[in-house]
Amino acid sequence: MPAGARRPRMVSVQAAGCAPIVRAFHAGEERAAPWEDARTSADGLRVPRAIGDFLILRALRESGGAAVAVSDSEMIAAMREIGATEGISAAPEGGATLVALRALLAGGTIAPSDRVVLFNTGGALKYLDLLGI
Repeated sequence: MPAGARRPRMVSVQAAGCAPIVRAFHAGEERAAPWEDARTSADGLRVPRAIGDFLILRALRESGGAAVAVSDSEMIAAMREIGATEGISAAPEGGATLVALRALLAGGTIAPSDRVVLFNTGGALKYLDLLGI
């Protein structure tokens, strides 16, 4: 990296029903074992075996980052909140990032003054059944 450049802290957010990276991160493992019986409403988070798991775990650790698992009910509620307050059509995956941000703020991992980017990788239209529409 150029002098004065700082790498951002990276955070992996996964569904509680499919969290191989979170489990490996907290166990101090270099690789993530496959997640058995993966279950989540967020299709994009149902990844029981991550390709490049060792690279993800290395990036999290080298950046001073974290790994957080969130429940489906929390991510769906946050998905609705993002839509209602920001007018953004967020998928549950996007809602998961908001839930994780709040947990990391509450735990002191992220300070209120930190700059944070939340990635919303999909839209709510694919998940109308979760919204009762």
